[in-house]
Amino acid sequence: MHNSVEIEDIKKCSVQYILAVNDTLNVISGKWKLPIIGSLLFGTKRFKELQRDISSITPRMLSKELKELEINSIVKRTVYDTIPVRVEYELTESGFSLNNVLEAMVEWGVNHREMVINN
Repeated sequence: MHNSVEIEDIKKCSVQYILAVNDTLNVISGKWKLPIIGSLLFGTKRFKELQRDISSITPRMLSKELKELEINSIVKRTVYDTIPVRVEYELTESGFSLNNVLEAMVEWGVNHREMVINN
């Protein structure tokens, strides 16, 4: 983990700043990753529940995105030995740390939508 002094140094260097932004985008970019993370911020979900929350995502795409988020340690997948098998998805600590990013995006999105509607 970086300490605040290192983060402040990164914020003063455009090259390091852009590298850090690209690192973030490599993990959360795409049409579906942030909606999946946003849904999981509300708690552990099963596949069908995620699909219901994000109604326009296909099962294939949801599966692909969940695998990528799991590889990047944003989502944890738990398989329960039941009949039928139960699979649940939840955010890891790193995934939950994106909460501030999503809250800033929600605030910006609402404000931007209102500005566009009013102009």
